[in-house]
Amino acid sequence: MTPPGPEDLVVSHASLDDWKVVGGWAADEGWNPGLSDSTSFFVQDPEGFFIGRIGGEPVSAVSVVNYSADYAFLGFYLVRPDQRGRGYGIATWKTALAHAGGRTVGLDGVVAQQDNYRQSGFELAYRTVRFGGVTPVGQAPSGVRPAEEADLVAITAYDSACYPAERPRFLERWLTGPGHRTFVRLADDGHLTGYAVIRPARDSLRIGPLFADTAEDARALFAALSADAAGSALAVDVPETNAAGIALVEELGLAPSFETARMYTGPVRPFAQERVYGVTTLELG
Repeated sequence: MTPPGPEDLVVSHASLDDWKVVGGWAADEGWNPGLSDSTSFFVQDPEGFFIGRIGGEPVSAVSVVNYSADYAFLGFYLVRPDQRGRGYGIATWKTALAHAGGRTVGLDGVVAQQDNYRQSGFELAYRTVRFGGVTPVGQAPSGVRPAEEADLVAITAYDSACYPAERPRFLERWLTGPGHRTFVRLADDGHLTGYAVIRPARDSLRIGPLFADTAEDARALFAALSADAAGSALAVDVPETNAAGIALVEELGLAPSFETARMYTGPVRPFAQERVYGVTTLELG
């Protein structure tokens, strides 16, 4: 019997319950998704999640989340292992990518897929390396404290300078999601010089974002994250363009586990890449 082909695939918008299944696929691939990531993702663009079905059974997924009139981010490009090689992935991809319209689209591509992404018009911007392990637990330094509701405006403004688009809806949920802990670094005059989020995930705690003015600010925030982790394993995705960020995680004894490539289909607005010591999440940028 001939197996169903891509012409038999039904691609539709995914529900939050659908995405729990996709999150399980991501976990099986070793991506270590956060336990409550999906609710924050859907707040940003609930129409940006697509699932392909054969005979009613989910077999493929892609997300294309619109952040602004100019920028979108693609993630969760997945096909169930037993259904690969049948054209389901690219069919889902094409449907999902249309959601971005004329926006520049970014993604963090695994090594095995980067040539395919180039063929679809994505160009390499820089590589990102995941570092993980257990860091020494000490006291959180002065100038770092847990974020408060009153910090939201300052954090949102700071984040906008460190990312290719403004994302207030996403941030409001991400900073306070179940199990998420957010810390801020303050200068002597009280202005924000960095912030970071740590959250529970399948295999280890995930850090992201870790945005900071200087390596000293990043180190102080990392110390607070380590103290909050209380000896649990941590993982953070560091752009290779930030040499100080790479040096920091190596100094702390974290080891590289895998790499991805940040790729774009076109130009993005300038942002402070030197402040990005840890990306927010590979799935949504």
